[in-house]
Amino acid sequence: MTAVDPRHVDAGDQVDPSSVRGDAPVVRRRPKAAALLALTKPRIIELLLVTTVPTMILASGGLPSLQLVAATIFGGFLAAGGANALNMYIDRDIDRLMARTTHRPLVTGEVSPNAALAFGLTLAVASVAWFAVVTNALTAALTAAAILMYVVGYTLLLKRRTPQNIVWGGAAGCMQILIGWAAVTGSLAWAPAVLFGVVFFWTPPHYWPLSLRFKDDYAAAGVPMLPVVAPLSRVAKEIIGYSWAMVLTSLLLVPLGGMTPFYAVAAVLLGGWFLWEAHALMRRVRQGARDVKAMRLFHGSITYLALLFLAVAIDAFLPW
Repeated sequence: MTAVDPRHVDAGDQVDPSSVRGDAPVVRRRPKAAALLALTKPRIIELLLVTTVPTMILASGGLPSLQLVAATIFGGFLAAGGANALNMYIDRDIDRLMARTTHRPLVTGEVSPNAALAFGLTLAVASVAWFAVVTNALTAALTAAAILMYVVGYTLLLKRRTPQNIVWGGAAGCMQILIGWAAVTGSLAWAPAVLFGVVFFWTPPHYWPLSLRFKDDYAAAGVPMLPVVAPLSRVAKEIIGYSWAMVLTSLLLVPLGGMTPFYAVAAVLLGGWFLWEAHALMRRVRQGARDVKAMRLFHGSITYLALLFLAVAIDAFLPW
């Protein structure tokens, strides 16, 4: 995630049951403020907390200033909210075609396209200005880069053109790690680069299982997510490849981030569990199971990331 995150962003959407049945979607009018808040996809705050706070703890070698943590989370939410609003503005045409997005404010008419565009741009600009004032120029520049990567790189250029969209677009979801580190130190180092890599390789095994569940949605909208354009066996194989890359990258934090044996053991155990689940998915695919239980890996990936970053945070307080 990240200041912006195409994985949790879509994963947080709720499906209107009537649209799944093929009926006309039920439009539940929200107050204007609630509709604008929905444009930001507020559940992104979960990913901000999971990745940003442990990164800041590692950067400071202990508990950083709570004021700085709060300011960084707030700025990250502004950036994510602005980018998500702009994403909804750009994708309003295909959002009408997918069952799980028929409730979005631009589809229901609760917010006009012009209002969504103005709201998104305002939040995006405000987030960069906020970081420039309360932290430093590097943090502000990284925030601007994250927004551009998500809005231009992922939403405009990649999402509708390549099945690798979530791989490279997901890099925007890793930027919050660099932002959190830069907010504390004013610079970058190998440790946040490794954590960036972990989340980068984590993105496909996290998102492709979800894409399997909503494959028909993406197909109807003409979005070439990998599960739409490739056989299930290839999807499972690529999930395994990225999972191994993720786990091996997580272990690089031991020599490059000066982590203790506590983190090393946690990374090995969590990584082994994740790899077991990824290979179990492949086994179910090869056995021709009607239900390959892809969402099991999706939910497991969230647990993996949360526990790994928790280990990062705890490790910073250990005297070893």
